[in-house]
Amino acid sequence: MEQTSPPAVAEHAQRILRESERALVGLEREVRLALVGVLAGGHVLLEGPPGVAKTLLARTLAQACGGSFARIQFTPDLMPADVTGTSVFHPLAGEFRFRPGPLFAHLVLCDEINRASAKTQSALLEAMQEGAVTVDGERHPLPAPFTVFATMNPIEHEGTYPLPEAQLDRFLFKVLVGYPPPEVETGLLALGHRRNPSSSPSELGVQAVSSPAEILAARARVEEILVREDLPGYVQKLLAATRSTASLRLGGSPRAGVMLLRAAKALAAVSGRDYVIPDDVKELFLPVFRHRVVLDPAEEIEGTRADDVLARLLDGVEVPR
Repeated sequence: MEQTSPPAVAEHAQRILRESERALVGLEREVRLALVGVLAGGHVLLEGPPGVAKTLLARTLAQACGGSFARIQFTPDLMPADVTGTSVFHPLAGEFRFRPGPLFAHLVLCDEINRASAKTQSALLEAMQEGAVTVDGERHPLPAPFTVFATMNPIEHEGTYPLPEAQLDRFLFKVLVGYPPPEVETGLLALGHRRNPSSSPSELGVQAVSSPAEILAARARVEEILVREDLPGYVQKLLAATRSTASLRLGGSPRAGVMLLRAAKALAAVSGRDYVIPDDVKELFLPVFRHRVVLDPAEEIEGTRADDVLARLLDGVEVPR
């Protein structure tokens, strides 16, 4: 596979981001984070109230990146086989044959993931970690590249199931999608009332400007990005800070630190550099850690958010020069 240079990765990313703007307004930072997650080989959890274009963001990015796409609406009655697929008996052949489920796509959108039972949620664990599913004892590889986008509504808890810590840990980023600033929302309203609310990204003019092969090539180049010798020590101090503060009942794991450095390499490549700088780590610290730490109950009662604690810890750790 042909290797791409950091500027080529950056140009590739900019092409995707520009195409996404055809359908999305005011979500530049969120789309950029999501794309960094894709190029880092991770999965992305999108959290926000209804109506802020979480689903449209994932569908638009999938359209611009090319490859196959599948959307799964998670509901309480969704079964694991509805996601992974099942074996079907063919009478003429006298044998069972595997019928792939919607999980067999390059980018899979799990809409309202917290509305499915823990049993169905756990069906995603193997797929997200290993890029394969096992059905009736037989292992079936998923397409490459394989990325899961999941949406979640933090406001409405009726009829939802908390995501297990093990599954949350499989998501590289938790991206918060909130309400836009007033001036951006005004422009969105002026544009949105002229659109059909059910229009797909392709109907809004978004075209595939990449391909699975190009995404894999960009991921290969991300692997070669240099990490300064002092940055692992910096990340370790951040990890230690999350474990020593009384504000968190659970701090970051070594895997969280590894994921932070991998994501920083992707951000460096998207920025046109072949090396990671401390600002890459600082920019991605909250998206990588906010869903991997657990607030102390006393802090929750006070209305403190995980982001508040993490931002305070980030400011308190000396940054390498």
